[in-house]
Amino acid sequence: MKNLLILCCLLVGSTLLYAQQERPNIVFLFADDAGYADFGFQGSSTMKTPNLDKLAKRGVLFRQAYVSHPTCGPSRAGILTGKYQQRFGFEENNVPGFMSEVSASDGDEMGLPLEEKTVGDYLKSIGYRTGYFGKWHQGGADRFHPTKRGFDEFYGFRGGARAYYPYERTPREAQNRLERNFGEFKEHEGYLTDVLGDETARFIERHKNQPFFAFLAFNAVHSPMDANPDDMAQFPQLEGNRKKVAAMTLAMDRACGVVLDKLEELGLAENTIVVFSNDNGGPSNVNASSNYPLSGVKSTYLEGGIRVPFLLSWPSRIKAGTEYDHPISTLDLLPTFFAAGGGEPGKVTDTDGVNLIPYLTGENFGRPHQRLFWKRDVRAVVRDGDWKLIRFGDRPAELYYLPDDESELNNLAAAQPARVRELFNLLFEWEMTLERPRWLLKREYELKDVERRIKYRDQVKLFSEERQ
Repeated sequence: MKNLLILCCLLVGSTLLYAQQERPNIVFLFADDAGYADFGFQGSSTMKTPNLDKLAKRGVLFRQAYVSHPTCGPSRAGILTGKYQQRFGFEENNVPGFMSEVSASDGDEMGLPLEEKTVGDYLKSIGYRTGYFGKWHQGGADRFHPTKRGFDEFYGFRGGARAYYPYERTPREAQNRLERNFGEFKEHEGYLTDVLGDETARFIERHKNQPFFAFLAFNAVHSPMDANPDDMAQFPQLEGNRKKVAAMTLAMDRACGVVLDKLEELGLAENTIVVFSNDNGGPSNVNASSNYPLSGVKSTYLEGGIRVPFLLSWPSRIKAGTEYDHPISTLDLLPTFFAAGGGEPGKVTDTDGVNLIPYLTGENFGRPHQRLFWKRDVRAVVRDGDWKLIRFGDRPAELYYLPDDESELNNLAAAQPARVRELFNLLFEWEMTLERPRWLLKREYELKDVERRIKYRDQVKLFSEERQ
């Protein structure tokens, strides 16, 4: 009887261990301000991204992936919570930084509300070891710190932008000091993009025997344009910021390669979900990124501001070398990761994202989203099926049918007045579910976005020579 009891205990223990080992590890590689077109897997013949191109061949390339906001901070808030950030008042812009002239809370007091549950919280609740590396941008006060928002380990900076080489003196923006875990401030050695890749690989090494979630949030290729001279030498045909952004993209791809190689080395690649994406459209006016063939740039609601590159690889479950054409959102990451990790679907509450895995395995052939929404102040967008309405503050609304016009050059609003009214109503109904913004921008910044939209409305033409 005693021997039978021991045998049962061993069987139960081995079954639990097997189940734990079968749970996928999760790695999220996240770029900052990258251009939609600036990757080999997106068709660029200029950029050098061999590691991400290899990842694309191992997984799924999404042709219509969207962020929930065309600027850094709100986009991240949506990803972390899995729901439209406007629902908890994170609508207007980044928390604090160069645009932190606000009408409500100020400075460090702005941040992701504490009552919001993050993807880190969800994954920790089902036994994952969680690590966050790089740019946080969700509040500088201690109570907003990643280690208090669901992440066991942190290496990065709390703010929105910093130099890529070590500071000799404390930076003017204290949030941009490099920090390990909580309150351990010390500058790195070398080029920050490489350092973040190395730190993430070490996290994977430390936790190779348990399920882990590594969120690698690069500040590349956000300004300042601190390119590595050796990387710039790889692009003798380019000049100015175009040369620098190419070099910074190469460095980011190299850092991604360090992480991907570590997974291979440890035998973890087959059962690891790896996602690569970007926080918003490329700001061509700042870093010379290309969003071809999309019109618009960062901070605008044209496709070039909100549509992003997106890869997902899970070799043991998802067929390699495929493409997915239906619209998806970065809001989908939280429910997808939680479900893949074995979490009960009912435990993810009050989110706007969906679990993408059934759509990628052929269990569900429908559209993950019939409608997607975007909003900042008066400007707002609804995409219903393949129709997209953009509401402006300074001109009549515009309507586009995206399957025939992804560059948004043929405004159909005058020809489709009934559809315009219908989409206006959908947008208004959604807006009635939102909270008022917790902070507001000065009006001059809204004017800057209008000017940017006008100047870069047809930026699709600016990079066409590279594609010929």
